[in-house]
Amino acid sequence: MLNLLRFSLDNRSYALCVDSVEQVVQAVQITPLPASPPIILGAVDFHGSIVPVLNVRRRFGLPSKAIDVTDVFIIARAAKRRVALVVDAVQFVVSVDEHQVESASHVAPGTTLVAGIVRMPDGMLLIHDLDAFLSLEEERELDTSLRKFDYGDASRN
Repeated sequence: MLNLLRFSLDNRSYALCVDSVEQVVQAVQITPLPASPPIILGAVDFHGSIVPVLNVRRRFGLPSKAIDVTDVFIIARAAKRRVALVVDAVQFVVSVDEHQVESASHVAPGTTLVAGIVRMPDGMLLIHDLDAFLSLEEERELDTSLRKFDYGDASRN
């Protein structure tokens, strides 16, 4: 069985593997990260760690919107780092048989951000591939931005 955390953006359902999810928290104000790639909204402090906030809406081609008090952050672990995703709502955890997961490339060729698709009674559930979210160039830009942000932290006091 595969356990997935189901969340929504603009009334569309997406999911992350529960194994990569650390915590779901209420959205808070995001601090801008200078020189970060456009796909990064900024950063938040999560238990003393600087966590970049990913612009999931932009990556999926959805309309942008200001963060609302009802939005939540999904704090998750990608291969290289901990990240926060801003989503409209977290719905529930769903368990599916692994054989129910269809390859995204079979359903929508060229799709690199989606690890798989599950057909649910209420529509298709897109399983988000967190490790493919940032390109190599975006990863490099983010690393540089985080280093600059970290070094500049002492000068902001």
